[in-house]
Amino acid sequence: MNNTDVRSVARFVEDAAHAAKPHRLYTLIFPIVWPKGQVLLGMKKRGFGKGKLNGFGGKVEPSESIEQGAIRELEEESGLHATKVKKCGLLFFYFEDSPIVMEVHVFMAHEYSGEVTETEEMQPEWFDIDNMPFSQMWADDKCWWPLARHGRSFVGRFWFKPDQVTITRQTLAPVDSLDF
Repeated sequence: MNNTDVRSVARFVEDAAHAAKPHRLYTLIFPIVWPKGQVLLGMKKRGFGKGKLNGFGGKVEPSESIEQGAIRELEEESGLHATKVKKCGLLFFYFEDSPIVMEVHVFMAHEYSGEVTETEEMQPEWFDIDNMPFSQMWADDKCWWPLARHGRSFVGRFWFKPDQVTITRQTLAPVDSLDF
């Protein structure tokens, strides 16, 4: 997938130089339990992000919408099937050692069915929504999670060193809408 993918929203929110770079579309989805105030995270067992806790997600397939991709990834990685999701954020990740921009669409799953199941890729675990294990997560998560947790829509950009830990630059802003 490149920057000509019609599902990419980079042209609406990025400056011309960044929007012109090739983008790959990804999703990130967080099942939430109210009123308990819990969120399901998964320990990544292999591949990109191995050893980190994160929401569930991955690449959007060419034949599906971004929302469909989020729902599919959640089911594949956790056993849950989301029936009600809400997009809450848009993240762009730039890595010094890669020309590809990761365009990540962030969702909250408020209704879902199925049983939480460990998969080959993820080991799911429930956490208190107000006591996130940020030391085991991506460095950017602690920046935007408070917005997502309180139902605020946001757009964030994070530039990482090749170590995939050190953020060299960031922008984050609440937005009124993610409808582009």
